[in-house]
Amino acid sequence: MRQTTELYVGTADLHVHTHHSDGQDSPAEVVQWAGRVGLDVVAITDHDVIDGALIASEIRRREPSGPEIIVGEEVSSRDGHILGLYLTRLVPPGMSAKETIAAIHEQDGVAIAAHPYWRTSATDHMGRLYGLGDAIADLDLDAVEVINGGFTPSMIGANRRAGWVTEALGRTPVGGSDAHVKHALGWGHTRFTGRTAEELRRAIDTGKTQAGRSRIDPVGVRRYATWSLGRLRATAVAG
Repeated sequence: MRQTTELYVGTADLHVHTHHSDGQDSPAEVVQWAGRVGLDVVAITDHDVIDGALIASEIRRREPSGPEIIVGEEVSSRDGHILGLYLTRLVPPGMSAKETIAAIHEQDGVAIAAHPYWRTSATDHMGRLYGLGDAIADLDLDAVEVINGGFTPSMIGANRRAGWVTEALGRTPVGGSDAHVKHALGWGHTRFTGRTAEELRRAIDTGKTQAGRSRIDPVGVRRYATWSLGRLRATAVAG
């Protein structure tokens, strides 16, 4: 039986982007906003790069207040997106899911399935899938993202299915905002036993986590709309 809610005192956002991939805000802006909304731990997980995460980690080292920063990456495996946390070096994109998870574990990182049931039949411009789908049952994952902060009907449905499957498999559930604008930080989050990044790691290892969702505010929605329009224009120009 899972422990009572009262023991889950820390709050972490395990899926956050900066302008080092396709986010709108700088690592410094993300770190500042994360402190403002009261997060204890934040994982910077830009797509296939760790530069923003390393910068955010250095900011936290020089100014040891606010949330702790985990160096992470959202890795584009051929089979779906995988979050690598507690990294020290880049995990190359384009490998199979199994190879990607092994590469994360080789550097003592944590491997999490990102939005596993979102766009499982769609591929990006490199021909790589977005979600791992039912493959999560057979992979050596440390946790599964069952709450993604996206608020579209497709993501809400994907979250629901991820929750059902993760519970049936007895896997560790986590949440993350998948924020591409700072105002979305915490929209999806992970409650855990403890307050620090080290305690979060232990909570994931022992299954003492709880995925949750925070209220979506209108300012964040407007900023997301602006970000989305900008991405569409950039794509049209590039095409």
